[in-house]
Amino acid sequence: MGDTLSQNPMPFDRILVVDDEETIREIVSSMLTGAQFRTRQAASGVEALALLDSGEEFDLVLSDLLMPEMHGLDLLERAKERFPDVPVVMVTAVNDIQAALQALRNGAYDYLLKPFEREQLLATVRRALENRRLKRENDAYRTNLEAKVAERTQQWKAALSDLERSYDITLEALGDALDLKDAETEGHSRRVTAFTIAIAQQMGLPKDDIRVIARGAFLHDIGKMAIPDKILTKPDKLTPDEVDIMREHAWSGYKILKNIPFLNEAAEIVYSHQEKYDGTGYPRRLKGEEIPLGARIFSIADTLDAMTSDRPYRPKQSDEAARKEIAFWSGRQFDPSIVEVFLSMPINIWEDLRKETNQKGRFPRA
Repeated sequence: MGDTLSQNPMPFDRILVVDDEETIREIVSSMLTGAQFRTRQAASGVEALALLDSGEEFDLVLSDLLMPEMHGLDLLERAKERFPDVPVVMVTAVNDIQAALQALRNGAYDYLLKPFEREQLLATVRRALENRRLKRENDAYRTNLEAKVAERTQQWKAALSDLERSYDITLEALGDALDLKDAETEGHSRRVTAFTIAIAQQMGLPKDDIRVIARGAFLHDIGKMAIPDKILTKPDKLTPDEVDIMREHAWSGYKILKNIPFLNEAAEIVYSHQEKYDGTGYPRRLKGEEIPLGARIFSIADTLDAMTSDRPYRPKQSDEAARKEIAFWSGRQFDPSIVEVFLSMPINIWEDLRKETNQKGRFPRA
């Protein structure tokens, strides 16, 4: 094995010259060394692979095409598998031009036809090395860019998390304000939101959709802020006129929320939370899938919480009684497909959610 190294101590590009004819190896190496390249010689493809595998770094392989032991195309294939970023230039005779073209298709950077001039050799080598340098710079830039994108993504996620927490604090403040005005249903919004989230998750809805639905569920009664206290807290049965005023809370809640950007979609659920599947609800008498999906899910969760909570006019009932009532009204008050999902859920989940909600005492997160 021959070895020709430039005496200049600077780290010039290293080129592996592969040819089974020693004379050609020496001539090519001499041309390259004169141009301040460092060269290493291999007498066969097998020897070239051994040098590549030894850990010695090369910036380019210049290989003959026709060699004993291992054909130049075989060397090309194995070199590109193991060292894909090292360009390979094939050297061949004029009558092997088809093989040279095949080498290009297999990943060779270029080919040289024997006999070639020194300047032709140096121009091809320099182009190949420049191409490698540009690819490496591009890879480094892409890696750096990906790292920056990952860093910015983390920053964005942290900011989004802070923003969502701010949203939740806003929701909690609105919920607390409503609890102060309507103490009878204190905790109802948190529980019904937790129930709504559980049903939506069981349905396999996307997390972003569940987040919107949860906000609508939590704020479903926010319109009661506009209802006079004498009606909202009246211990006796409401008159027909008072019932009409009370029913305005869905529209009032919608008006309160619709112009708040992060609550715009939730406002539609608030507007529709008193609609019934058969079209007998209010305020718009929507029917079936005209009712937003979140409102259809909420109506089941709302009935579950209302029936299993103590009220001045009646004691709370069991979860099983609530399940039977919801099943009975399937297709009339409730969407039957959602009722089916609700009934498929383990009954103990609702008590677990009540305990969890009471402990946290905050807006439930999807």
